[in-house]
Amino acid sequence: MESDLGSKRDGLKDNEDLRFLLDGAKLTKIRSKSWHKSRYFNLMEDCRTIMCSSKKLGKKGNTFLIEDIESVRKGRQTEGLKKHTDPDEEEKCFSIMFKGSKKNLDFMVNSKEEAHRWVTSLEKLMNHAQNLSKKQEREHWFISCMRKADKNKDNKMTLKELKHFLRQVNIEVNDTYVEEIFKKCDTSNSGTLEDLEIEEFYSLLTKREEIDVIYEKYAKTEGEMSARDLLDFLLNEQREQATMESALKLIEKHELDEAAKQKKCMTKDGFVMYLNQEDGCIFNPAHSPVYQDMSQPLNHYFISSSHNTYLMEDQLKGPSSTEAYVKALMKSCRCVELDCWDGPNGEPIIYHGYTLTSKILFKDVIRAIKDYAFKTSPYPVILSLENHCTVEQQQLMAHHLIDILGSALVTKPLGDTMPANLPSPEELKGKFLVKGKRLNKLDAMFSNNNTTVEEDSVSEEDEAADCKENDQKAKAKKAKIKLAKELSDIVIYCKSVHFGGFEHARDNQSFYEMSSLKESKAFQLADASATAFIHHNMDKLTRIYPAGSRTDSSNYNPVPMWNVGCQIVALNFQTNTKEMHLNQGRFLPNGFCGYILKPEFQRSPSSQFNPQSLTEGPWLQKKVLHVLVISAQQLPKLNKDKQNSIVDPLVKVEIQGVAADIDKKTTHHIENNGFNPTWNTKFEFPISVPELALLRFVVEDHDSASQNDYIGQYCLPLTSVQNGYRHVPLLTKRGDIIPSAGLFVHIMLMDQK
Repeated sequence: MESDLGSKRDGLKDNEDLRFLLDGAKLTKIRSKSWHKSRYFNLMEDCRTIMCSSKKLGKKGNTFLIEDIESVRKGRQTEGLKKHTDPDEEEKCFSIMFKGSKKNLDFMVNSKEEAHRWVTSLEKLMNHAQNLSKKQEREHWFISCMRKADKNKDNKMTLKELKHFLRQVNIEVNDTYVEEIFKKCDTSNSGTLEDLEIEEFYSLLTKREEIDVIYEKYAKTEGEMSARDLLDFLLNEQREQATMESALKLIEKHELDEAAKQKKCMTKDGFVMYLNQEDGCIFNPAHSPVYQDMSQPLNHYFISSSHNTYLMEDQLKGPSSTEAYVKALMKSCRCVELDCWDGPNGEPIIYHGYTLTSKILFKDVIRAIKDYAFKTSPYPVILSLENHCTVEQQQLMAHHLIDILGSALVTKPLGDTMPANLPSPEELKGKFLVKGKRLNKLDAMFSNNNTTVEEDSVSEEDEAADCKENDQKAKAKKAKIKLAKELSDIVIYCKSVHFGGFEHARDNQSFYEMSSLKESKAFQLADASATAFIHHNMDKLTRIYPAGSRTDSSNYNPVPMWNVGCQIVALNFQTNTKEMHLNQGRFLPNGFCGYILKPEFQRSPSSQFNPQSLTEGPWLQKKVLHVLVISAQQLPKLNKDKQNSIVDPLVKVEIQGVAADIDKKTTHHIENNGFNPTWNTKFEFPISVPELALLRFVVEDHDSASQNDYIGQYCLPLTSVQNGYRHVPLLTKRGDIIPSAGLFVHIMLMDQK
């Protein structure tokens, strides 16, 4: 079954780390103080699946795929290991963290050297899997499905096994076609397929006619694409600013055949490789690193923001966890929320007040934030405090913030004089900002008459008051809380103030003072006073949060809030629905760093932009987006337990942006083909404000009797879309890439005539 295909796939045959994982070993799996059990842990022969079983080389046990692992953590970094192991066993512990909601695995081994070996070996295998080309991924997936179909494990495929395999890869074909393809490949007339016959079967099955047509149109040099032919394709079809030099670079980068490379030509395999890599992706690779100006004031950026960050599930009885902060930060979230209450033994805790959600220590959360804040982005993290604590526990909160975060915590304005505006993300790299109440004006820090106030009463945070109003039917009058000077003093650039209207804010609010608005209030303001809202956000920060009635942790649509320039549009990161997909799409460019520079017309004081009523101005760039949905490849099978369940895919193409641009169109569904369905369906979308538009593709399994099932989606800003024939990756609901799946489309954004 391996054949040359398998050898080319893994490229790891003689790797020591791979051999270590294949041999496996006995580990101690830890679930509680009393649950420490020996488990045999090894990589299976497909170099992709890991088994954890109670017996050595056991045939039964729990399995998972390498691509399901999010990270491997050395030491006692999880809540479980901290709680259930001793500190002196730190170096013998490690954890496997999974994507999505799958629970992490905590292990302990006999020595720190062994723990190090497990961590480094798993990380190398993960890096190898991540670096596979699309072609290798598909071969990898193909072989994995073949293994499942090879019932007697003889590395040969009978006709019956071939039919089972086709169901595994999500394709329904009639028996006559299966028999034809089997006979064509069975050149030895043995009644089974093996070695090169399997490779021939793979080639026939993965043939892409739609790409053949494009390649043959431009391959004018002895049946291959010369550098000149490729340049013609890049200029005419992809509409790129290409040169002969860039065409030669693509051949060097993607061509697999050395003889073709020497002739400066691209074969069909090289062309397919190009289309499936980042150069052929719908997302512009020039927007993949940080490419925007990061030296503007903080309020000139959209900032990826989380609401009730500590929750893993719903708002009433779900678990709170430091892991929720880690997950949000690793998704480049740059504003996290801490709902702080008095805890036992004088230690402040975090949980969702007036509910049955579990509680975690404030200091543990700050430690987790410190450890993971800057792993995916170097730009500042805002700690949004919702403070319900007594003065004594507030003082301890301040102590923990200063002690744990150290010099990374901003405790005074940058520079020696009172600033006139917010600093930039660039100036605040690697820094933490505290958002909360403050006893006095920031100017007092630079005044000779700075009178010291040890503590005083301030109004509650707007969100805290809303929370009380929902849960206790309290009167509308805002409650007061005592605020400790120590906590007040570390609130520098994000002082929370009550919103009293745009006119009041213009006359009374300083640049470092910001308001939090409930979604209903914010949407009302956006509808009634969009231009005033945009101007308010030109020199001040605004945070929007979900209504307290969203007890299921659902989300509101963030797009209308971005349309009026709100920076901190806080969403429940734990809820993986369309709203979070839009958020992921919005923050996909610029290095996925959590900061996106707002369009010029949302930053310029002379702007009269109104997303509700479009008038002439620099924001109005009338375009037409032409989308041809051509085909899909290797869509995942949804009901893996049902042998005969094959998907009937359809594609939805959506535009989100200003009201005039919102649109959605849907292809017809293809029956019983998730392997290589073809639509060739054309859509047109008129676009008025491309700088605020998001393009989203959603693939669903058609069901005439009930709601369609989700297969995958991809969302990105229209300004980051590449024209021409493009590959569209597909993501799970949780935002993880589906390794072998994708759409093939043709895109053209043109001026309206």
